[in-house]
Formats: sequence, C-alpha cells, structure tokens
Amino acid sequence: MLIRKSSRRSFLKSTAVLAGAAIVRPRASQAETLSFNPPLSQFGYGDVKLLDGPAREQFDRNHAFYRGLNEDSLLKPYRQRAGLPAPGEEMGGWYSWAPLEDIDKPDTTGFAPGHTFGQYLSGLSRDYAATGDKATQDKVDRLVRGLGEAISPHFWDENRFPAYTYDKITVGMIDAHEFAGNEQAFKVLDAALASVEKRLPPGGISRAEQYQRPHINESFCWDEPYTLPENQFLAWQRGAGNRYRDLGVHFLADSWYWDPLAAGENVLPGKHAYSHVNAMSSAMQAYFVLGNDKYLRAARNGFDYVRAQSFATGGWGPGEEFRKPGSGDVGASLTNTHSSFETPCGSYAHFKITRYLLRSTKDSRYGDSMERVFYNCILGAKPIKDDGHAFYYSDYNNDGSKVYHPHKWHCCTGTFSQITADYGISSYFHDDQGVYVNLFVPSQATWNRGNHKITLTQQTEYPHRPSTQIEVSPDRSESFSVFLRIPQWAGPKTSINVNGKKVEGPSAPGQFARIHRTWKKGDRIEVEFDMPTRLEAVDPQHPNLMAAVHGPLALFAVGEVPAKVQAKELASVAQTAAGSTEWQAKTSSGVISMRPFTAIKDEHYRLYMDVES
Repeated sequence: MLIRKSSRRSFLKSTAVLAGAAIVRPRASQAETLSFNPPLSQFGYGDVKLLDGPAREQFDRNHAFYRGLNEDSLLKPYRQRAGLPAPGEEMGGWYSWAPLEDIDKPDTTGFAPGHTFGQYLSGLSRDYAATGDKATQDKVDRLVRGLGEAISPHFWDENRFPAYTYDKITVGMIDAHEFAGNEQAFKVLDAALASVEKRLPPGGISRAEQYQRPHINESFCWDEPYTLPENQFLAWQRGAGNRYRDLGVHFLADSWYWDPLAAGENVLPGKHAYSHVNAMSSAMQAYFVLGNDKYLRAARNGFDYVRAQSFATGGWGPGEEFRKPGSGDVGASLTNTHSSFETPCGSYAHFKITRYLLRSTKDSRYGDSMERVFYNCILGAKPIKDDGHAFYYSDYNNDGSKVYHPHKWHCCTGTFSQITADYGISSYFHDDQGVYVNLFVPSQATWNRGNHKITLTQQTEYPHRPSTQIEVSPDRSESFSVFLRIPQWAGPKTSINVNGKKVEGPSAPGQFARIHRTWKKGDRIEVEFDMPTRLEAVDPQHPNLMAAVHGPLALFAVGEVPAKVQAKELASVAQTAAGSTEWQAKTSSGVISMRPFTAIKDEHYRLYMDVES
C-alpha cells in the first residue's frame, strides 16, 4: 500500500542546499515578544496523557496512520519541481502534480500539490511531544531534512495556493523545532520563505480582492493569505527571527476583516467558512504580540457571529459558506446540501480559537462551545483510509449519512493529523491560582507548580454518563484551587463532592466552579451533572425544525422518522440503558431510535425534525 511503507533510506545532509538560504537572524525569546500574556497558560503536549476512551483511540489511530506515511511519496511533489530524483509512488488526489485542467475532472488531481506536507509534519511533531515515541521524532527529522534538500522556487510555478501551502510549511517547521527538537527546522523555514516570498499575495487580501488581480483561472483566487499571521507570529515567538513578526503584521487583514469585526459589523456572510474562522486565530496572535485590543474585539465578535448561526452540533458553514443573518439559509441547507460542516478543518479552527479566547478571558462558554464540536463533530469523523480517502463533511441534511470525500488527500487530511494531537492541551489550563478542567475526558495531567508536581487523573464516561471523577495527587500537601467548567446547560441538581462531602459555594452554570483547599495525595473530586434535554431550532426562520440536545450531545434519528413529532415527545427522549449510545423517543406514531454522532456508522440519519409545539 502506498502509505504503509515508511522509507528508511538515509537522506543526504542538507547543508549545501541551505547554504544559500537567508541568513539566520538572532533568535528572540518568548519573554521579549508578547505584549499581552493570556492569564491562562497551556500545558505542554507531554503534560497531558489521554487515557483509554474514544479520544485516546482516535489519537492512537491517527498517530499510527501518519507515522506510516511514505516519506518519498510525501516529498515527491517538492523533489519533482526541484529536478531531483523523486522515488516513491504518487499519492494522487489533491497532493500530486497534474495539468491545471484536471480540476474539472470528477477524480480531481493536482488541486494543491504538497499542500498538507507541513500539517502532517506538525501533527507528527505534536504526537512525538505527547508520546515521546522515538520513531516519530526520527521521521520528523527525515522529513525536515528532505524538504530542506527539495524546496525550490520552481515548486511555486503554477501553484494555486502559495500562501496556503507556505503557511502549512511554517507550522510544520516551527512545530518540528519546538516539539520535536529539530535544530535544522528554522533554516528550512528560512529557505521555504526565500523560495516563495516573490509569489505571495501583496498582503492579507480578501478573496474578492484576489478576483481583481490577474489569474489563470478562478481556482487561483482561492488562496488564503489572511490566515498567515498566526504562524508567522508564532515563528517569531519561538525564535525564528524578526522577519516573521514583520510578515505577520504585513498580512493582517485590517481593512476588510478585523476593523469592521472590531466595530461590531458582521462581515462573515458570503465568506469561506473554515478559512475565516481559522484566520480568527491570527487576530488573537496579533493581540498577544502587538497588544492592540482591537484584535481581541474582532475575534470575540467574529466568533459570536459564528455561534449565532451554528447547528445544534456546534458545526457551522453549510456549503463552506457563512450565510446572511435572517435569511433562513441555514435551515434551507437541510434540504439543499449534504455539505453541512467541513469537519476536521472546521473543528481544528474551532478548537484553536476557543483555546485562545478561553485563555484570554477565562470565559467558560468557549469551553462549552469546544465541547459541542468535540462530541458532535470531530470525535465522530470516519477514520482515514490507507489510500488517502478521508472524511470531509458532516451531513445534517434531512437524509444524512457519513461518507468519504471522493478526492484523496484533501485539506481535512492535514487538520485531522493536528486536532487529535491537540485533545490533551485543550482539556486543562493553569494559572497562579490553580488548574482549570475544561474537557471531561479520561486523562492525566501533570502540573509542575514551582518545585512541586501535582497529578490530576480523570476517569469518566461523560457525556454518556453524567459524571466525572478526578483524583488530585500533589507530591506533598499543598494549597491551590481546582476550577471545574460547569456548562451553561447544566441543571440545578449539578453537584460537586470532594472525598464524599458536598462542596458548598457557587457552582453556577456557565462558569468555572472554584474548589480551594489544601490538597493531599489521593483526594477525589466527583461531579454529577444535571443533564437536561432541550430542543433547539435550526434558525429563527424555521422555528419548528428542531434537534434534541441532551447536555452537550446532539441526538440523530436513525431509521423511520414521522413527518411530524410533538415537542414533548421529542424532549422525552431517553437512553435505553445507563451509559448507552442508544436512545429512544416514544411518539404517537411509534418509537424513534436516536444516537449521538459518534455512534453512527453507515446508516442514514436525521438531525432536525419537524416539531409541533
């Protein structure tokens, strides 16, 4: 099989190629770069270990899959354009070179050659940091070295997406340096920038502005330069040099995106959904680096506009496009498209922006939003196939199903490698006061607080069972706080116990509940969530098209669905047994079988039903 044959050939040293690269400038330290330090800090990838459960299973499967990618095949598009020997099979799909006119063929190839290389490298670097697997680190080293040999200005000839692909190379190289300890990665990044800088668009221009420039065909107007600042600012923070900070500033989309969003103007309708949410992380990095709160306002307002037209699952952007508020287009999408949410890409962007906003504001609603996308979208994505066919869209059509995208090695194969690596760092945060529990997943977090080590071990079957247990074990008795996210939907019977005793004090929904005490090894927190079931309309223009949502779980009907259902009947949906993924709603027309997205395989399903009040 193409991807299962990991190359073990010895690559030539890249010093000769890199000798002509840009001079490496003095590296900055992070302490010198940030104008705003978010009050919540992120744990390192190696500080959080996923324990047995669905998230760990998906992480392990992806780690093994991407670690097995054939290195010659990954490097082939770059070597071909550099005029170097290019062994290995063609990956095909979007990843390999093909004549430009092939975009119009049903089995499209050559749409974005080499576009996901940097994301695969990024995911592997994060996987190494999370696991310490030496084979993964060795693979990262070989891929960095291989790209250093092969990167060439000719790679960008007739390349539709120079900004997009360079952005992915950037994140791959800075992650290889930061998380896999590769000392050559910044030199390769400098070489990549030198090869592409004359081909980059003139700033963070919009797609509308790209259409006004000369182009070979329409597909050359779909580049995403407005997403570049995040990784350029990160490159600078990690020590890649001042030129990357300057690039980040240069590509900020102030005039058409950040300024109007900061002023409260919703400019999202009509725009490509994933890339414009992904770009919100650039606004957050601009806020951190430049200290201008305009960018925080822009990101917060923009994300509020996204949430206002999200599905009950937390997904957004039917047909990869934001819709005009008040148009009813989101509800109409239930019958006119099966492309409801660009799942791995959209989930990756969603996790990033909610992490940034949560760290900056300590507002738990961003954790609530992340949780929805986690359980209702990405955790239910079908596994990638050996030949590169992969899950792309979640389908919320009235006759929905999970299918593989017809094109191989598309963009979601890149973000899928990154988001599963990010599950751990999305679950916990910390500050001077204590540790914040954001996601309720089986996991173990190790927190080095001063000279002392504190371990939190979380065991749970949440959300299929409405509880979680967290063992707190400091290496010596110590006073600090544990903050638990209490979701906005949580009912009044939600309770917290420590060592069997009820915790008195505020635990209001939509906040982090604070438990402050002197913790001893083996102390145990138990949380019981009051999980109500509620009905949510798809949009204000279709008030009777409603989904049943239990706690964070959107429930999908499978099998026969009546034309109409009473609201009280749908709201009475219940598990067939405690902890089960099988649910039933009893109606006058019969029993509706329902399941969460993670439990759906190949059967057809329906999210929204026509409800009579």
